[in-house]
Amino acid sequence: MPVDLNGYWKMISSDNFEEYLKALDVNVAIRKIATLLKPDKDISHDGDHIIIKTLSTFKNYNMDFYVGKEFEEDLSGVDDRKCMTTISWDGDKLVCVQKGEIEGRGWTHWVDGDELHLELRAGGVVSKQLFKKS
Repeated sequence: MPVDLNGYWKMISSDNFEEYLKALDVNVAIRKIATLLKPDKDISHDGDHIIIKTLSTFKNYNMDFYVGKEFEEDLSGVDDRKCMTTISWDGDKLVCVQKGEIEGRGWTHWVDGDELHLELRAGGVVSKQLFKKS
């Protein structure tokens, strides 16, 4: 059975995020702002329906999806691209594959105790973020 992701999660660390944004070709001004932010995650998880809200003082991004169903994701709040996205469970890890202009793009979420891990991938670059349940 997949892990329960429900809850409000506060960022406690971020590693290699600027390099990840460079791999997405995000402009330098936005990269500088984004690396200073410590966004929170508000996750609602009900069966195969998951809503992940990424909340910050600069921009918010909402992702509303059903596990295992491909959908067109509008990333205008992130890097102004669209991609075909599929999210599935790999054991206790929630794995996202984003098919589009950037090779190897996606992310993985998993929970360890009261910590939420996020690994972001794009163009061979990996960024890791850590959140604590509040």
